[in-house]
Amino acid sequence: MNFFHQLMEKPWAAEQGAVDDLHRGGEFSLAKPHVGLRVFLGVATVLFSLFFVVYIERMDFPDWQPLADPWLLWVNTAILTVSSVALHWAWIKSDQGDIDGVRTGLLVAGISAFAFLGGQLWVWRELVDLGYFASSNPANGFFYLLTGLHGVHLLGGLVAWARASAKVKAGGDLERINMSVSLCAVYWHFLLVVWLVLFGLLLFT
Repeated sequence: MNFFHQLMEKPWAAEQGAVDDLHRGGEFSLAKPHVGLRVFLGVATVLFSLFFVVYIERMDFPDWQPLADPWLLWVNTAILTVSSVALHWAWIKSDQGDIDGVRTGLLVAGISAFAFLGGQLWVWRELVDLGYFASSNPANGFFYLLTGLHGVHLLGGLVAWARASAKVKAGGDLERINMSVSLCAVYWHFLLVVWLVLFGLLLFT
């Protein structure tokens, strides 16, 4: 009889229960917004990686003429770095419950982000004035495509930044503010890394 009961046991059900217990016990501690952001960043990473690979492969063709590197790109890189650092500062201050520090960090990050986008448009205008049209050379087209794609992602991030700033201004719940600021900071760090890779490609290729 005991042998019959052993045959009828379902060990996988017990294992599933153990996994569920781990989940309820906080084994998977990431909140849903953070999970969603990481999924999005994974997709965006694949997208940018594919473009970077195609960019490198396309350089081997004889019609590829390297694009000039405007000095303003160095300035824009520094500005985006300041924006990312400011958001990280706001994240730290939100963990400490310092609303004034959060407000200052968000303000500096937002101003820097808008300045970066304005600087990118300025670079585009300078290149067009010099005759670097998107249709005149594949290198030009890739530059406008990649920088434009990066700019669109930054614009999307500014929507989240605006929502976080609105929560701070309205004096919302500190936990919700911390969630919003942390999401913005992680996203900004991602955009900075993508830009540094793109800027490196432009400099060394």
